[in-house]
Amino acid sequence: MNKSFSQEKTPEELSQDYLVMAEEVLAATKALVQAREMYVLAAEADPNSAKANFMAGNTYLQTTEKSKATTYLLRAYQLDPNYKFDLLYLIGRAYQYGYEFETAIEYYDEYQRKLEKSAEYKGSDKTPLIEVERRIYESENGIRYKSEPVNYSIVNVGSNINSESWDFAPNVNAEEDMMVFTTRRGQGNLNENVFDDNFHYEDIFISRKSNGKWQPAKNIGSVVNTKYHDSNLAFSPDGKTLYIYSDEGNGDIYYTNLLSEDTWSPPIGLSENINSTGYNEKSISQSPDGNTVFFASNRPGGNGGFDIYFSTKNKKGEWGPSKNLGSVINTEMDEDGPFIQFDGKTLYFSSTGHDGMGGFDIYKSVYDSTSAEWSTPENLGYPLNSPDDDIYFVMTKDGKTGYYASVRDDGMGYNDIYRVTIADPGSDLKKAQASQNEKKVDVEESTNDTKVTGVDVPKAEEKKIVEEKVVEQKPIVPTAVPVNLMVRVLDAETGEPIDVTINLKSIPDNLAVPAVKVDKGIYSFAIVRKKTTDFLLSTEKVGYIFTNKRLSVPASTDKEQTVRETIRLSKPVVGTRRILKNIYFDFDKATFTIESYDELNKMVKFLEQNPDVNVEIAGHTDNIGDKAYNKTLSQMRSNRVVNYLTGKGIDKRRLTSRGYGEEKPLVSNDDEVMGREINRRVEFVVIE
Repeated sequence: MNKSFSQEKTPEELSQDYLVMAEEVLAATKALVQAREMYVLAAEADPNSAKANFMAGNTYLQTTEKSKATTYLLRAYQLDPNYKFDLLYLIGRAYQYGYEFETAIEYYDEYQRKLEKSAEYKGSDKTPLIEVERRIYESENGIRYKSEPVNYSIVNVGSNINSESWDFAPNVNAEEDMMVFTTRRGQGNLNENVFDDNFHYEDIFISRKSNGKWQPAKNIGSVVNTKYHDSNLAFSPDGKTLYIYSDEGNGDIYYTNLLSEDTWSPPIGLSENINSTGYNEKSISQSPDGNTVFFASNRPGGNGGFDIYFSTKNKKGEWGPSKNLGSVINTEMDEDGPFIQFDGKTLYFSSTGHDGMGGFDIYKSVYDSTSAEWSTPENLGYPLNSPDDDIYFVMTKDGKTGYYASVRDDGMGYNDIYRVTIADPGSDLKKAQASQNEKKVDVEESTNDTKVTGVDVPKAEEKKIVEEKVVEQKPIVPTAVPVNLMVRVLDAETGEPIDVTINLKSIPDNLAVPAVKVDKGIYSFAIVRKKTTDFLLSTEKVGYIFTNKRLSVPASTDKEQTVRETIRLSKPVVGTRRILKNIYFDFDKATFTIESYDELNKMVKFLEQNPDVNVEIAGHTDNIGDKAYNKTLSQMRSNRVVNYLTGKGIDKRRLTSRGYGEEKPLVSNDDEVMGREINRRVEFVVIE
């Protein structure tokens, strides 16, 4: 238990107080995140409370960062295996959300055996066999997708669009110079109050691109937004009509027209051929010719849950009766978020069915006009898809770039908007090699023919021509051999190898490189790059201080290259001091740059995994400027880090903020790169 907690009550009493507070929060509001924080405090105060641990884990599963449920649910199971009938299943869910698919399957299998032994049990805490079988199937898919990652470059669009709250449902016009999205930020919201869940109401924001950069987003205005929930759905192909969602009629689709750069018309509901009575329509996409819309609805007559429907314009220009898109696309589960590409035949959509890895996954299907059929949906794979919900994916006109919202390590808030491109860092090398191979095949095939370039020749002459052709086939480029990055992770105190969670991604384009475990604490990464590239290597393990290290990996050549790196992880003992790397502030300000959030989020996770650790957040500056001002600035920056951590649920009593200004330089301030830049830093020190 954290020693800064009240000394007047026993841990059991303090835990009970937190439980009561959580229940009061849920009785009065829908603020699950705030209730979760109370349950976590209850579990930390009394780790032997099965109820506190179960509720902490269960509320994590119902909110964000679901994999964090594992710690608490495992503890609840160890305390009382029968606390809830489906506790094994819930533990499996937590492991699945954390990409630990093999372990998830073990718990699902164990829960299946429990179901077989207790077939007569009818309690509300029983998860039926069909759901368990689906989770096992998803986990098996997850193993496959994660072992074969797609080269997606997934890059945060930045702080001009994203906030530290919820930002989602991006839509861009054909020119990719205007974006609308939905946010729950407080700044700029038309309603200064919060909703029942203690977050601000949804509002639609807009950003325009200037000189290739998204400009600061602003509220789209009171004509479109109300003081309650408002969210965008889609642009028309010409970008002049915006489709939005309204809670009217149990959930209907409206549209508003762009009258001038900053003026939109009052929203109007779509006809009854699309908006049904008493049922929900919540997403839409219009074909490039403007004559067809695809939308999701839970109206009767579908395959199950939400299905995707379509409607076409009649001769009067009105939307005709809606039709179900069919069983190739729609399953007995939910389909949502349709987006028809600008080619008019490629449909992107999300589904909780098909061959997903959990929650909604994003799929692609192509329409064949000859057969009048859609192709079997293709899962877009990892890391675009995750075990949680991945939905509302839209593409740009060139078909190479997409946008969607996701929860990722480098995110600023609960959900951030990302730009996605399919990247192949070794594509030029591979194309050249493919071209070379094709020419070799042509030569080989010619030796088996009696004709060369269609002309009959004697065998001897044929052999001569072939030999000449072979001589001409000079290699265009050498075969690219992946650079082998070998990483060894050791306990800093004992020197023993330790298994960790390890991730590697390229700095410029955020491409993830899969790790192969060679032995205990030893991992290998195969990297193909045309030029020397910087990567961020992240390692973390419960009970240790995480690391983020920047590495430079050389370009691939025709020769084998091995880069070796040793990481030593320390336990958080009192006095341990670590620099928070990649924590950058805008010049002369206490606001983070986008590069800071990966490190900040790992700090949050570290503190959550080590609830007994208290830290001082120490801000430092160089010696440029007035001493008093530098001290004030360093204090503001330290406070900013503390505020971010507490905003993510870390108890403020565990954090001390202090600005040292220029008092404690690490090196001389005489040089910028080797001095002042190093001295401008934020550290954390374990103080308890």
